[in-house]
Amino acid sequence: MRKTGAGGDDSRLLATIVHCAFSVLLAASLLRYLLRHSGAPQLPWVLALVSVVMVLYVVSELRESRRVLWFVLLVAAWTALVLLAPSFAWCAVPLLYTGLRILPLRIALGLVAALTGLVVVTQVRLAGWADPNLLLAPIAVAALSTALFVGMQRQAARQAALIDTLRTTRAELAETERRAGVLAERERLAREIHDTLAQGLSSQRMLLQAADRVWDSDSGQARAHVRTAAEVAEHNLAEARRFVHDLTPSDLAAGGSLEAALTALARRENDENLSVRFHLDGIPAPLPEPVAAALLRIAQGALANAREHAHAARVTLSLTHLGDHVVLDIADDGTGFDPDAPVSAPRRGHGLPAMRARMRQLGGGLTIESVPGDGTVITASVPLELS
Repeated sequence: MRKTGAGGDDSRLLATIVHCAFSVLLAASLLRYLLRHSGAPQLPWVLALVSVVMVLYVVSELRESRRVLWFVLLVAAWTALVLLAPSFAWCAVPLLYTGLRILPLRIALGLVAALTGLVVVTQVRLAGWADPNLLLAPIAVAALSTALFVGMQRQAARQAALIDTLRTTRAELAETERRAGVLAERERLAREIHDTLAQGLSSQRMLLQAADRVWDSDSGQARAHVRTAAEVAEHNLAEARRFVHDLTPSDLAAGGSLEAALTALARRENDENLSVRFHLDGIPAPLPEPVAAALLRIAQGALANAREHAHAARVTLSLTHLGDHVVLDIADDGTGFDPDAPVSAPRRGHGLPAMRARMRQLGGGLTIESVPGDGTVITASVPLELS
């Protein structure tokens, strides 16, 4: 695998330095040999082996396939050259780097020990006596070079593993965020459908049922019910288009106030089966759009529950401005229920969780007071930031 990024650039730079060092050391060793042994009978062999070593070095670096084989041939040719001319022992360091880079660590360490021993033997033979510096310096240099290179390799491996982990974590985080976004959008659509379309469809059904009951006896009243159902359907269509695009509810569009929206809602929902009244307390103040939209949706959802589940005859919407809070109360005289009772499977219970979710998003609270047979009061309270 080709390395990219800062790590790959460092590796290529180090490899370039090693190649240059090997070429310089080989040329310097040859020059030294020519200056001191220009008339030696083994000179042709030395020149031939230098050429072979250089060619094998280039081939071993350029050929990806069978690189180890080419490197083994390179070490063998270099060993013969050193035995013939000990001056070329200084080329050992670049060869050690190449071996550590392409061979398994255990084999590379064995190669380091063998080449270091060969360098020590040839240098002592060249000096003619057991110089302590010649005995210990090659070993120290080889040990230091090996330790540095192995440490760099392990650090690079840890960094590569860390990068892979970070990439995997980033991909998992992106997928988690995508799933969370999908779930949040589904929850939003479910809330909007429950608080708008469900309520409107329930109203239309009851209006059409009422029209059907008086169709033969009072056609005028039946037509009035049908017209009202058509108006509700038109309003629901506008709401559906708006919440699909995550827009402000139609009753709040064009800068409408929450008080006006609740008044319009009460007027639409008020019919012969359900009496809906709106009451305002306190001095009205402009509300942030998310707060007004959430409270309107809660009122719509509570009315849908009162009509469909509680079979209420009267519902009162009360909006109270308390300065630093705004409170919406929805009270009905329906059948009521036990708020602490576990939700059974047949019972549809999405409306109340949706209301609580809306309040959590705004930092507000939702309380439910209800007793079976004695109606329900839902209170939504939202804190306001006052300048």
